[in-house]
Amino acid sequence: MKNIYIYLLCLLTLGTTTAQIDRSIQPKPGPPPEINLENPQSFQLKNGLTVLVVENHKLPRAFASLRIDNKPFYEGEKAGVSDLLSKMLGKGSLSISKDDFEEEIDFLGARVNFGSESFYASSLSRYFPRVLEMSIDAAINPNFLEEEFENEKNRLRENLESDEKSVTAAARRVENLLAYGKKHPYGEYISKETLKNVSLTDVKNLYDDRFKASNAYLVIVGDVNYKTIKKQITKAFKNWKGQVVESAPFPEPDNVTETEINFVEMPNAVQSEVSVINTATMDKKNPDYFASLIANRILGGGGQARLFLNLREDKGYTYGSYSNWKESHKTKALFKAFASVRNAVTDSAIVELVNEVDRIGNELVNDKELATAKAKYAGNFVLSLEDPKTIAQFALNIKTQKLNPEFYINYLKNINAVSKEDVIRVSKKYFLSNQSRIVVTGKGSEILENIEKVDFKGRR
Repeated sequence: MKNIYIYLLCLLTLGTTTAQIDRSIQPKPGPPPEINLENPQSFQLKNGLTVLVVENHKLPRAFASLRIDNKPFYEGEKAGVSDLLSKMLGKGSLSISKDDFEEEIDFLGARVNFGSESFYASSLSRYFPRVLEMSIDAAINPNFLEEEFENEKNRLRENLESDEKSVTAAARRVENLLAYGKKHPYGEYISKETLKNVSLTDVKNLYDDRFKASNAYLVIVGDVNYKTIKKQITKAFKNWKGQVVESAPFPEPDNVTETEINFVEMPNAVQSEVSVINTATMDKKNPDYFASLIANRILGGGGQARLFLNLREDKGYTYGSYSNWKESHKTKALFKAFASVRNAVTDSAIVELVNEVDRIGNELVNDKELATAKAKYAGNFVLSLEDPKTIAQFALNIKTQKLNPEFYINYLKNINAVSKEDVIRVSKKYFLSNQSRIVVTGKGSEILENIEKVDFKGRR
């Protein structure tokens, strides 16, 4: 009986304490957590390759990621050559056949992927030295076979034919073309005509020109030993050439002088793809970087953002509407607000998208919107620190983008310093409702007549 009495007394005390809390008052946020980032161990080979190693022995796994940080380049009449190079790499090497390579990788339970200027490999730590050895061998001693080239070229051609009826694929292609221009690496696209121009010799030449160590970074994370890895890497890459990669200049994109609508006819479309796009100069070194992140989050960064609440929750035009901000330290960044909507409301969706982009640059956001956006960024950032890959990526960003060494240490402080005035200022500066390209991809017979009547602030 005594035990029961004590238990009831505890409940009574708890209830009394809870009753004294005024739940109508939102608790004040505490100070942002202190960020302590351990620097990866690093070294550089004579050929220019920079290696970053993060030892983490919590799990018996490890991964390696090689990236060559070249400037983008324009492929022109041979658009598709870099895609084919990425498909050709990782098919064995001069010392191991494709079948033997793939069989051993499968046997080791490893995962290996290659790009035209990169590779990724992961496995259990007990097999990692061999997986890393095989990946490096395939990367710097590729086995370019004519039969494999023709197979990959045919697959790419089939994908292009499939995309001809894809409304989404057509929309993305035209958006990039209009935003960056046809002479820009991000504006060009692969066609069946350009693919015909690509030979295996072109693929080999591209590899010889751009797959160099001089601007390459290898990140290794996991259950590894730094000294052992350093010895293996130094030996494996000793013959890799390190000449500087030269990239031809390309024109920087320009925005239109006033907002325009661009229509892409897709007779098979059952709904319309609508996007509002513009380019701007934005990277992590820009003083407006953190304010632009918060502005985009408030506008279209998720289910609590303005675009979603307007076009889905209020109007019911779509399953979701969002915006994104693709920063770049190599060319102009791309801002985009978008939605896939029913044909019958395409014109109305255009108006609402432009109105929301315009509103965030002309009206102060409210306290709740600002606090929610900051909390979301802070939460995601803190959670990301649990992954050792994040630490390695941060170190890589600091090196490749020449950031302040304390960029990520001060990340939350800079996010929390963003004010409502900052949001309206950067939105007006970078989200250009008056100089946007509106791209509509859909069925003209059902939507074009109404699109031509769209009016924004008295302009058509």
